[in-house]
Amino acid sequence: MDALSLLRPQATLFDGYDSPVGLDEYQLFTKRTDQNQRSGVDGLGFVLLGLYGEVGSLLSALKKKQRDQEAFTAYHDEVLEELGDALWYFSNAALRADLSLSSIVSKLTATLENWDYKGRSGASTFVDLQQRDPLDGPRSDTTVEQRLIALAGRVGVLLSDWSNGLLHGNRDRLSGALVEIFRALLIAADDAQVSLDLAARMNIAKTMGRWPDQKEWGALFDDAFPEYEQLPRLMRVEFIERTIGKRQFVVQRWNGVNLGSPLTDNRNEADDYRYHDVFHLAFAGILGWSPTLRALLRLKRKSDPRVDENEDGARANIIEEGISTWIFNHGQRLGEFRTATSLDYGLLKAVHELVRGYEVETRPLWQWEHAILEGFRIFRELKEHRSGVVTIDLSKRSIEFEKAK
Repeated sequence: MDALSLLRPQATLFDGYDSPVGLDEYQLFTKRTDQNQRSGVDGLGFVLLGLYGEVGSLLSALKKKQRDQEAFTAYHDEVLEELGDALWYFSNAALRADLSLSSIVSKLTATLENWDYKGRSGASTFVDLQQRDPLDGPRSDTTVEQRLIALAGRVGVLLSDWSNGLLHGNRDRLSGALVEIFRALLIAADDAQVSLDLAARMNIAKTMGRWPDQKEWGALFDDAFPEYEQLPRLMRVEFIERTIGKRQFVVQRWNGVNLGSPLTDNRNEADDYRYHDVFHLAFAGILGWSPTLRALLRLKRKSDPRVDENEDGARANIIEEGISTWIFNHGQRLGEFRTATSLDYGLLKAVHELVRGYEVETRPLWQWEHAILEGFRIFRELKEHRSGVVTIDLSKRSIEFEKAK
């Protein structure tokens, strides 16, 4: 699934999403998806920090390409993503300063003879801004690097001026600085032959996957399969901790039958990993996906050999186990997400990369975030009470805990 196809469920976001993305329309989109609690100019410093960080990420992507040009095939996609993030922060910063993108663009060619940007004046879309002939080919890596360094320098100066109070109440100076930054951004994108329109579209897809206007769960993956190949729509699993000698282990029981083998922490230092199957239940209950649980329940979709082999097979099972172990270890370092209401984008992106090519790839990031946070919530309950009943309800996309009686 390409990034643009993710826009289609959110067609109401832009009227005519197949048309070039409008500058001011995109800027309003950043306001709708802004999670910064500080409104208006009060939150500008935080946004400028984000812009500086994304420009740094662009430089990092270029450095990786220079270091290993043949192996780094994902360079273009990574640049598009980082450029889209930079556009988001820039657009949001301008909006907080009551400056529209179209007004900034109108100033780009005011003294054309002194500036490098050769784009069209009066642009209203990102496509209008880039006029360099594709047949010219991209500039050298050194040239692009210089452009990005210049961009980073301008953002750094703006951030410094803001922190020193030089821009507070000085809208003209702030406006001039933003014009310079946007010009530098355009020149860098042109020289690298990276489409700002595509970067904006990918940013929309990425952001709406995290914070959609309307949350739609989507159909369960096994809806069209026979009932005897479907995950149970309502499932109550007992977690029972037992101790034999110095060994502690957990037994899981469903309908009076043990699920799999008793689990220990499988390491010298105890960390309650023996309860980690709760993450498989969370994936099943919230995402409607768990090759591991299918294997335990012997519910592989054998009526379709392709699905049986690829979606329910050993590799998918290993990937899920890997994700469960990885997020468990990640959570251990961050207090089991005890007070978290959201997760780092990098973690969610990595999880999404791991499931690329599988049916669960279609689940948006907000569903993965919910499944992981809910999994840790139930894990903490099990850890505190040392036993209990976990119920998943696929119709409600939920997972709940109750103490053992």
